[in-house]
Amino acid sequence: MLCGSIRYGPPMFSIPIRVYWEDTDAGGVVYHARYVAFLERARSDALRAMGRGQQTLQQAGLVFAVHSMRLDFLRPARLDDLLEVTAEVARVGRASVVFTQRILRGEELLLAAEVKVAALRAEDFRPCPVEESLYQELKSLQDGRRE
Repeated sequence: MLCGSIRYGPPMFSIPIRVYWEDTDAGGVVYHARYVAFLERARSDALRAMGRGQQTLQQAGLVFAVHSMRLDFLRPARLDDLLEVTAEVARVGRASVVFTQRILRGEELLLAAEVKVAALRAEDFRPCPVEESLYQELKSLQDGRRE
């Protein structure tokens, strides 16, 4: 399990997400693929909050693409739940970033994830290093230094 029974402090970034009918199966339980969309929103919004939204990155010639994901489904979310979806920078490489993410309902951990994204050139989707200022900013978040 990715998170076990560890208690966490405030996340680097989080967003609230309400569970709607479209997110659930006929029994009112969130369909497993919807969690992936929730995680994507949190990572995208975290980058946007840093001033590095998807359009800004793409205009600079960079895109991030999911390379791999590991998801631990611990408890189900249900129709009308208010969830908190977090994103933390766990590891930064020159051409990749690993995020740890959680989905919570109040204090209850529903899902733990590790998501590795690769840095790609927007023009041809080939791996490339992130520019130095973004690398340093992500590295500082990995080390827990928030400005």
